[in-house]
Amino acid sequence: MELTRRDALAALAAGGAGSLAGCAAPRASDDGTGEREGEAATVGDHEMETLVAVAEVVYPSTVDGVSEFVRTYTGGRVDGEDAYARGVAAAVESLDGYTEEFHGDRYAALPASTRREVLDYMSVDVVEPAPDGTAAQRVRYYVVNELLYAFYTSPTGAGLTGLENPPGHPGGTESYREGPNG
Repeated sequence: MELTRRDALAALAAGGAGSLAGCAAPRASDDGTGEREGEAATVGDHEMETLVAVAEVVYPSTVDGVSEFVRTYTGGRVDGEDAYARGVAAAVESLDGYTEEFHGDRYAALPASTRREVLDYMSVDVVEPAPDGTAAQRVRYYVVNELLYAFYTSPTGAGLTGLENPPGHPGGTESYREGPNG
């Protein structure tokens, strides 16, 4: 199963960002030139590499095209949201600090099996996500949940789980006439 750029754009649209992805509309802190006062928050190469590394262990192993999907989704998601970009950067820094303490290297540099163990030992799968919580809660909120949201709101991810046309959403006359089991 192949994730595509189109899947990432559909996931962005599902979250309300699709119509603005890639646009540079002036904001209140802009001076009209598109330049922001102070330092603009972005998700850099290292953060992006880490997001891809996390996606490779939390997405189903049958999925291909993870890197392009994550990069397209995150680029559109971050555009215009400085707080989100700072949150992602802080969560990645926490994740790297944890892995450097126990494995002597950054998260993205570890083999996939070790990356999966790191998330388990950090208890990312059982903590409540919180943007201002503990390191594990921030990683869950800004990294894992965001990546899973992107995946399962994409046509490919939704199709994998059988949710490509959930009840209550339009799907044409065929889906209306057929029951949930086809």
